[in-house]
Amino acid sequence: MSEPAAPRTGELVRVLRDLNDQGGFLVSVLTDHAGLPIASAGAAGQDAEAQAAVVALVQKTAGQVREQLGMATTDEISVFDTGGRRLVCRLFDAGSHGYVLAVMVPDRRRPYRLLTNRAVSALRQSLSSLWE
Repeated sequence: MSEPAAPRTGELVRVLRDLNDQGGFLVSVLTDHAGLPIASAGAAGQDAEAQAAVVALVQKTAGQVREQLGMATTDEISVFDTGGRRLVCRLFDAGSHGYVLAVMVPDRRRPYRLLTNRAVSALRQSLSSLWE
């Protein structure tokens, strides 16, 4: 399975930058189902590669929890730190491929769901067109 062509990732990065700007998010990363980064956008000092690695671990853990508890397919996973930051991982499909949009929300009270819904829709549209 090949990944999206590099010239088209500019459109994906634009969606991520817009998401960060609108939500005041620290960093956002788009990964494939295995946690390999495809595109990212973030403020200076934010490590998108490290976030992608964490996304892979979170997704693996969620899969194990889902299997053990017999849960349905997961569409979102959130992890909070003691400082109030939240890592939100939105799982979605585009075409027949699985992706994760991960966003670092700087404050647990900051709304994110509507903005990530819009970003997932835009990313899904862009990614689906790559596989046609």
